Amino acid sequence: MASDGRYVLNGDWAIAWPGPYQAAGTLLTYSRAPDGTESLEGPGPTHEDLHVLVLLQEPNPGIEYQFWLPRGHPQLGRGDTSPLRQPQPRGAGSPPPPDSVPAGRCGRCRPPKGRSQRIRHFCHSDFVFHGRIVARRVVGQETRYEVEVKARYRQRFPLVSREYLWVPNTCGCPALREGGEYLLMATRHVNHEHTLNRILLQEHGYARPWTPRQARLLREAARHCPHPRPP
Repeated sequence: MASDGRYVLNGDWAIAWPGPYQAAGTLLTYSRAPDGTESLEGPGPTHEDLHVLVLLQEPNPGIEYQFWLPRGHPQLGRGDTSPLRQPQPRGAGSPPPPDSVPAGRCGRCRPPKGRSQRIRHFCHSDFVFHGRIVARRVVGQETRYEVEVKARYRQRFPLVSREYLWVPNTCGCPALREGGEYLLMATRHVNHEHTLNRILLQEHGYARPWTPRQARLLREAARHCPHPRPP
């Protein structure tokens, strides 16, 4: 719905056809899969608010969304309003996810150590970077860190100055404290439906406190990675 109360699509009990729709100064692309999953994408920029409304006639399967703020926006870098790529899953009408860690057994955290582990993780990671932990939040059964990227050592995909780093547990493993600086080796996670595009640090992923020595050791690790064959 546009800010003036006019439905852009699927309003007044009418179901719109998949396709392009003009709204808020941009072209929205609406798609609907055979299983009922819907998606709406717009390159922007938008010049007015757009409201997403959900008619609940059955259990809500959840909504995932992401947006980008323009360069120079006064809210850049402020918590959840920073221009981070990863969608935030949340059920419509449900309260924000709690900040407390759910109870449960987590087992022992065994972070990788040593030269061989460093080389293996470096060569198989999509992202190797020096990051400062800005904030931590539990979302469902995962932990989401907001990270300031201070230096990039390896990136197979674009890496911006602020990113969300996801850990698939709420146990604090690997243990990353707010304000701490770490050498992080993570992978890109895109789900089958292409509704998630995020940076994932596995439970036993490489996360070590950053030091100049750690940065020097990365250059040694890079020499052991096989070079990709030319196309």
